[in-house]
Amino acid sequence: MDASRIRARSPRTALFAAALACCAALAAGCTAPAAPAGRDAPASPGAAVPLAAGDLQSQYLRVIKEVLPSVVQIQARQDLGSGVVYDGEGHIVTNAHVVGSEKTFQVTTASNEEPLTASLVYSYPEQDLAVIRLEKVPDGLRPAVFGDSEKVAVGQIVLAMGSPLGLSSSVTQGIVSATGRTVSEGDSGGGTGATIANMVQTSAAINPGNSGGALVDLNGRVIGIPTLAAVDQSLGGGAAPGIGFAIPASMVKTVADQIVREGKVVDSGRAALDITARTVVDDRYQPVGVAVVSARAGGAADRAGLGPGDIITRLGDRRITTITSLAEALATARPGRRMPVTFLRDGEERTTQVTLGEQ
Repeated sequence: MDASRIRARSPRTALFAAALACCAALAAGCTAPAAPAGRDAPASPGAAVPLAAGDLQSQYLRVIKEVLPSVVQIQARQDLGSGVVYDGEGHIVTNAHVVGSEKTFQVTTASNEEPLTASLVYSYPEQDLAVIRLEKVPDGLRPAVFGDSEKVAVGQIVLAMGSPLGLSSSVTQGIVSATGRTVSEGDSGGGTGATIANMVQTSAAINPGNSGGALVDLNGRVIGIPTLAAVDQSLGGGAAPGIGFAIPASMVKTVADQIVREGKVVDSGRAALDITARTVVDDRYQPVGVAVVSARAGGAADRAGLGPGDIITRLGDRRITTITSLAEALATARPGRRMPVTFLRDGEERTTQVTLGEQ
């Protein structure tokens, strides 16, 4: 699992001069619409849209129409960010570094020109997530639909929606560049200093103000909350273009569900096996398990007899194929819980009992 130093992307007032640079959303690559049915397309080169491109553009437009109303702008006293409508009761999930230490916010939704007042429900800086709630739920508030992190694949097209540099309802496009990234926020520039595992890496532009917004697949499902942009030290600490990160939807739901239900995080989901590991693929490049690279002496895996070279394939009743699936399995378990681990050693399947550690 890779580790990077990252800067959280939350804007400051000094960024207004750069606002116009972020206006491009989906214009690049678009061409003229196809000719109406029953007519011949113009013969001039480049005038007609290939069927595949036309279908893709239509899909973009459909997803934007469906999801953008679920993405809001959040204004704190000094910072501005984005949020995603979580349910019909006015709960909005965002980043902890967007809310900072403040308790009340002004929220602009897609269906209201005037900002609405919202209050903090709970902030969980350890995972850089927070939930706020609108004091008055407006008509037409549309909750987002969250996807399955297990189905996120490298190369799939994604759209990032939010308010970069204060430009509300902006959309950028890219692909999933990688999954299972572990990154660390700086504790300056708006970050919480958290180390967050299993992030989705994307080439979709993540700019100041995108934090807390939505990373969406072409089925209209939120697969992550854009949170971080990589910093290129060779550029003097400036953002590295095309490298952004989002907290996966499954972790967002794990944390947000507890905050909505309990008013706080009662089970962080940060149990651990105390290992470093990597995803193993078969000869068809399909993930088949998680290989132990090293096990901390005296840690959960070491006490259970797991060691380097063992390939974990199941934790409890959950199948493990990737680092992400292992993290999600651990996220639903408490530190100290005893559960079976199925693994391969020298091609032979074995099972042992492990008492989970705490991250």
